[in-house]
Amino acid sequence: MKTLLELKDFCVSYGPVEAVHQVRLTVGEGEIVTVIGPNGAGKTTLLSAAIGLLPSRGELLLAGERIARPTVEALVARGVALVPEKRELFGEMSVEDNLLLGGFSRWRRGQRDQKERMEEVFAIFPRLKERRAQMAATLSGGERQMLAIGRALMSRPRLLMLDEPSLGLAPLIVREVLNVVSSLRGLGVSVLLVEQNARAALQVADRGYVLEMGAVALEGAAQEMLHDRRIVETYLGIGGAKAAAAAQAAVA
Repeated sequence: MKTLLELKDFCVSYGPVEAVHQVRLTVGEGEIVTVIGPNGAGKTTLLSAAIGLLPSRGELLLAGERIARPTVEALVARGVALVPEKRELFGEMSVEDNLLLGGFSRWRRGQRDQKERMEEVFAIFPRLKERRAQMAATLSGGERQMLAIGRALMSRPRLLMLDEPSLGLAPLIVREVLNVVSSLRGLGVSVLLVEQNARAALQVADRGYVLEMGAVALEGAAQEMLHDRRIVETYLGIGGAKAAAAAQAAVA
């Protein structure tokens, strides 16, 4: 598997306080990688710096190319898109107009294929097609998250970064959204997923990283991490421990 994104000794500071420390992380082509950890661990900060919203130190490589000064413009031009935690939709604009804005970077490069891209998004999220003329502010929480992801997909990214896509959503909607995230492999989209819901994230990911106090504490294959006692006890709770024990008993 070719490496699409690589962070080497990646550091992010707020003034004298270092929030992310010496992180090494990779995302392969067509791979879903999740970063889990407690509140305040630096997950959102890591993602914000990786898309160029915050200054960073260390190295960021995209498809083997070192990006000397990571900026949003440079990374978007190279096929990276971010769905932020707050979704940042234009509430007084329609679903369709929000999607068209997501394809603006392609339009600016002379690629006039916004209608085709929108039909691709509607195929992934049929509910958005039903509500294409509706104002974004009137959508449900789940629909707003679908629109935020759909808007990012309008640029046809190679790498999609998702910050807490399950935040504030009902369990059934979380499952629906993460099933879509899982299906993006088939479209050739790699995903870097930052998520508080550790179990849900590890169930859809190929590999995972645990971030604690701004540094990588653990990493490995997602399915192995689901049954790692340290992760079960710290992040998955008593229910997770019982589930892991039952799964191990079933395998035995």
